[in-house]
Amino acid sequence: MSEVNMLVWIVLLLFADAVSHEDFDGCKNNPCQNGGVCVRNKGNYACQCSNHSQNGQLYGGPNCTVILQGCERHRCQNGAKCSPFLSSGRHRYRCTCHEGYTGPRCEISTTFSFEKSGFLHIKTDLEDTVALLNTTLSFRTVQKTATLLRCKVEEYVLTLQLQNGRLRHSMQWGNSSKSDLVDVFQDVADGNWHTVQVYMYGSVLGLDLHDPVCTAKTCHKKVLVELDLGSGSGQSSFTQVQSVYIGGTGSGQVNPESSFLGCMRDVYIQSHLVVPELKVRAEQFSMTLGCRESDGCEDNPCRNRGKCVSLGWKKHKCVCHRPYEGKVCSEEHIAARFGNEDVESYAIFHVDDDPVDTFTISMFIRTRHVNGLLLVFSNSTSHYMHVWLDGGKINVQVNHFEILQGHDRVNDGHFHLVSMHVEHGTLALVHSARTQALTASQGLMIRSGDTIHVGGLEDRKASLAFSGYFKGCIQDLRLNFNYLQFYPISTPLTSYRLNTMVQITQGCTGDNYCRMKPCLNGGVCYSMWDDFTCSCPPNTAGQRCEELKWCELSPCPVPAVCLTQTQGFDCVTNVTVREGNPIIVFRGNGEIHRPLRSVSLTFRTRRRDASLLHASRENDFITLFLKDGRLALELQSGSNISLRVQSRRVTVNDGRWHSAVLNQASISTTSSGDLDFLREDTDILLGGWDLDTGADLDGCLGLVKIGGLVLPFYAETDLGMPRPQKEKFLRMSGMLTLGCWGSDICNPNPCHNGGQCEDLFDLFKCRCPADWHGQICEVRTDACYSNPCLHGSCVVVNEGYECVCESGYVGRRCERKEDVCVGHKCRNGGTCLRGIKQYACLCPRNTTGALCQERMPEMPWYIDRLPSPRLPVSICGNDKWTYSCFNGGNCSMFENKCECLSGFSGHWCELELDECASGPCLNGGYCRNLIDRFHCVCEISFAGERCQIDISDFYLYGFLLMWQNIFQLLSYLILRMDDEPEIEWNAANEE
Repeated sequence: MSEVNMLVWIVLLLFADAVSHEDFDGCKNNPCQNGGVCVRNKGNYACQCSNHSQNGQLYGGPNCTVILQGCERHRCQNGAKCSPFLSSGRHRYRCTCHEGYTGPRCEISTTFSFEKSGFLHIKTDLEDTVALLNTTLSFRTVQKTATLLRCKVEEYVLTLQLQNGRLRHSMQWGNSSKSDLVDVFQDVADGNWHTVQVYMYGSVLGLDLHDPVCTAKTCHKKVLVELDLGSGSGQSSFTQVQSVYIGGTGSGQVNPESSFLGCMRDVYIQSHLVVPELKVRAEQFSMTLGCRESDGCEDNPCRNRGKCVSLGWKKHKCVCHRPYEGKVCSEEHIAARFGNEDVESYAIFHVDDDPVDTFTISMFIRTRHVNGLLLVFSNSTSHYMHVWLDGGKINVQVNHFEILQGHDRVNDGHFHLVSMHVEHGTLALVHSARTQALTASQGLMIRSGDTIHVGGLEDRKASLAFSGYFKGCIQDLRLNFNYLQFYPISTPLTSYRLNTMVQITQGCTGDNYCRMKPCLNGGVCYSMWDDFTCSCPPNTAGQRCEELKWCELSPCPVPAVCLTQTQGFDCVTNVTVREGNPIIVFRGNGEIHRPLRSVSLTFRTRRRDASLLHASRENDFITLFLKDGRLALELQSGSNISLRVQSRRVTVNDGRWHSAVLNQASISTTSSGDLDFLREDTDILLGGWDLDTGADLDGCLGLVKIGGLVLPFYAETDLGMPRPQKEKFLRMSGMLTLGCWGSDICNPNPCHNGGQCEDLFDLFKCRCPADWHGQICEVRTDACYSNPCLHGSCVVVNEGYECVCESGYVGRRCERKEDVCVGHKCRNGGTCLRGIKQYACLCPRNTTGALCQERMPEMPWYIDRLPSPRLPVSICGNDKWTYSCFNGGNCSMFENKCECLSGFSGHWCELELDECASGPCLNGGYCRNLIDRFHCVCEISFAGERCQIDISDFYLYGFLLMWQNIFQLLSYLILRMDDEPEIEWNAANEE
């Protein structure tokens, strides 16, 4: 036993010695989990845990098995990245800041901006004079020239600048004009962020631009310089002061326009981060925190409706609307005034371009004159293109061919943009961006040396051939992209040479038309551009107050209405004409010279036959009359016209006002067919045919006109002043009944029994009390007079009435349909079916009877419950009554009943005949009721259609035979259980 123990100890010692002589491989068993990398370390190992999440988690600890939880409630701000770690077993985190932020939680912004001229001044102690400057910063700007940084140490000045969008780092000593510099030829004034480092170390002046597109050769530049600081050794035992200006050169900067405008962030001076502060101190000026992400269009810099187009961060351009120019569309083209105070003015420009056959000439024009020459294009031989105004519309003619005319007028005193565009042999006239007309340009071409006349020609006679000299204003005249400037503006533009300018004034002032005192009758003149307007007194009208408003002077007596005419007034009223009264006679005053082509009058009557207007002289006559209540006309004018017309449709003798109008088309179709014979020496009769017999019209006449001239019912002596118009008709007859008055038909009251008489102009209507009716309330009204029964007949009962309702309606006035299902007696959930004066019950499947009061016997369990057949339903009836026929019943044309299929009954075939009611099934058989038949389900010992056959003996014989077979089978199985098995299951394994 002791030998065995000794052997074990020998083996263990040998194993320990082997281990001590071999390196311990701790990474052999892959101890680092969750993506950690194992690193051997002199007989030990260390795990470098993955910084990439594993299954959404980061891990730490010796073997990367501890889930890091430090970032679960982290406070990193401004989108900073949180990185969790373990420290002495505690979960912690650190924040990795984005550009522009610093602090333990990235809560401090390092971004600041200069939106106007300013700077940030920082003073630091420079102990190591070998490194005069070491500054790193990021910036963004669109400024091409600016000072980003200026550093001064004793007499040395180091400057970082933008020159034409490129970075330059320079050094200058004292007032010496010599400077050392280094450039990076990369455009950085593009509005994007760029990072740059500038340094001065020893005798090396350096500039590094850290951009993705940069290489060491293109963006890392340095140069050797001569440096003599302090004692000249390059080092000094005392501390130097470094003065750094960021964004400018200080309060006394010579050129403020070179100040930096843009944003900076992450500025490091001598490896110290510059954190901007909100408090304004002497060392910072016009500096704001942050960097606004806006383009130049945010503040709407473009004026006069100019469109601002953004070109990136703080960059934009203005697209100006004509006639404005300039960087912000603030400068307007100066208009040229032609024909001021009616002088003849024109200008001549010379073309010095290469020949062009595609061109556009455009301009703004303003005028109130209908005619005037605008442009003439000419060469050494002829005038080949004219543009002029005719009737207020633009006209263009090329080489004396077809004249092209615009559709719209431009002489309304407003500016209009007019263009002529020539391309591919076609000339288009465009007005306010709409093409007005097109024509062939006949090989039109403008060549160098041609002249353009504006406003007219030197030759007055040649100008008059095209409507004379232009009077108005022309502004922003262009030929393609070249300008024809009468008075140049400060914005640099390409313009043709102005050779001659005669009697043209600057600006667009209008003539003072009020100096001629155009307003009459006390009107006050107000000047408008090349026009005037008159403020007229209340009794005058017209552009120059030349028309007196006679009606403002109240010349008409009451109750006449004053109508203002062109040169006077008329007093209009209605008159009453009664049968037998004198006829109203009119005659022209001998001063009527206008052609008479129309007749109009208004009237009101209940006469079927009457004369309205009649006049005759020799063979000429006109008669307007009523025939059988319809309007008729007879006319004889000259030897060619004979007319007789009568209205066939409309009767006008209803006591209402009607108007009759006859115009030239209805009177005559030839020059000889007119009413001029009524001008003078002809009596015009109103209301009758013959002066001797008197009027036959019984009614009223209103406004009557012939040829637009009123036939006045007032005599001149009845008016407050004579009518001033020259052309007029005069009333020749005596006194009239003014106003429209019907006969006093309600006095005495024709209505009986308290009825009220209503005057309908020569007709009355009686409004009777409730107990009376008839034309004069002469018939007593019974209770049935108003037909109160809606669906039935009315019977007078004592002082009231009683309604005998039609079938299916009830109520005092037979106003309601009868609901026979109200209070129905259908039982066991039966549904009431409405009928005419009766109802029926539609029973559930387990009930029957007229009122569903009888329950059907339960079906035995062994009988299949077959679904009942679904038969169609028919909807029958008329506009007063509808009903349904169930179970396949058809509508009947008689007695509102249904024709039922066999096996169903009832008014609407709602009842299924119970074929089992007579108990047809025998020997306890169950009867199943079917449509129009029955089926017996028999007990096991019976069969047949009615279960009448006894089959019990057959069942006994079958029962005995079944038991015999079962006994034989059991005997056989018992005998076989004593036999030995024929197969030995494990014989193959025994040997």
